[in-house]
Amino acid sequence: MSELKYPIAIRPLSSEEGGGYLAEFPDLPGCIADGETIEEALHAAEDALQAWLATAREFGDAIPVPSTITHYSGQWRIRLPKSLHAALAKRAKTEGVSLNMFAATLLAQGLGQTIKHKANRN
Repeated sequence: MSELKYPIAIRPLSSEEGGGYLAEFPDLPGCIADGETIEEALHAAEDALQAWLATAREFGDAIPVPSTITHYSGQWRIRLPKSLHAALAKRAKTEGVSLNMFAATLLAQGLGQTIKHKANRN
């Protein structure tokens, strides 16, 4: 294992991409690996990391310092026009969900994602 701890991003690959999982080190350009399972992708990623670092050392390339992994609380403040606030609140009420859930759903849809939420409604 590398003495440096780099964050790793893992995502499923679509069938068009060949399926399985892709593991990528965002701090290290081009340092990626894949596998049929998450575990296989992680194992291959460790090999890719070691090869990336060895190659950088061999050619005298700079080795980036690992970035820190940011943890998000899931909370933030947003200021918006009163009229937009009112429209969102009315729509949330019509949908039978809290304003927070309605706004989160709209944001997730805008990013092309879905969100999981608790069954209880506010």
